[in-house]
Amino acid sequence: MSETSIEADLTQSANARNAKERLYHGLLFGCATLTVFVTISIIVTLAIDTIEFFQMIDPYSFFTGTRWVLRSEDPVLGVLPLVSATLTVTIVSALVAIPIGTAAAVYLSEYASDRMRSVLKPALEILAGIPTVVYGFFALVYLTPWLQQLGLEVSLFNLLSASIMVGIMIIPMVSSISEDAMSAVPDSLRQAGYGLGATKFEVTTKIVVPASISGIFSSYILALSRAIGETMIVVVAGGSMARMFDPSNPFANLFNSGQTMTAAMVQAVTTDLSGGTPGYYSMFAIGLTLFAITFTMNLLSNHIAARYREEYQ
Repeated sequence: MSETSIEADLTQSANARNAKERLYHGLLFGCATLTVFVTISIIVTLAIDTIEFFQMIDPYSFFTGTRWVLRSEDPVLGVLPLVSATLTVTIVSALVAIPIGTAAAVYLSEYASDRMRSVLKPALEILAGIPTVVYGFFALVYLTPWLQQLGLEVSLFNLLSASIMVGIMIIPMVSSISEDAMSAVPDSLRQAGYGLGATKFEVTTKIVVPASISGIFSSYILALSRAIGETMIVVVAGGSMARMFDPSNPFANLFNSGQTMTAAMVQAVTTDLSGGTPGYYSMFAIGLTLFAITFTMNLLSNHIAARYREEYQ
């Protein structure tokens, strides 16, 4: 084969390879652009309908009102009862998910054998694949009667059962992300601790966990963001009575029914409210408020991860 033909083959091969790279680049850029476009479209849609809502309802009364009564004529739309119920569910679910999820992550990362980890981690992550409506019915049919048998004066629909099930639902998110962060810590740090005479527990609590703290805190915030946006569990098990949080009697808020922001959005969609009414447009205002809360939490997660991230060579 002549040198001319060899150079032609090499040039043709390079051109084909460059064409494939340009095709891959275009496809990936298109996917990224589509994602950004969908996000912006959702925000714009919520903002337009929210502006329409605030032309009917005073924004100050919406953000500071302590009563939420959704009806066709003369509704009372104060978002604070919905926010307080949402925060109540989030805090209680965090008390359930964070200790259990973190302990599971520590065990999987530091104590479990490879065989045990290969069994337990997929089994734990199965919880993330269960439909949330199943969690809601489980809380309503099994968890609430069990709490009543323990002597707790909980109503049929209550925030306590809903919060516990939300906490169980987000355990896989806490444990999986935290375990990945702990596993990313170099073994050289562990061996250095053992070389100084530290026990396994001391290496775990004083070396591994502090070194992976950014990932662990990120998992907490992402899991809580998921809990804030949960819908079906609180709709099925939490009830639909909007109540303002009473600091003097916090158990009354847990043991009785309550309405979160997502549950109020479902109610606005499923009731017989006609389009164009304040009650109908209220779901867009709630949705934008909820988006602002979760977006702020995600920004906080990114800030914490960047602030406390450890880099290893």
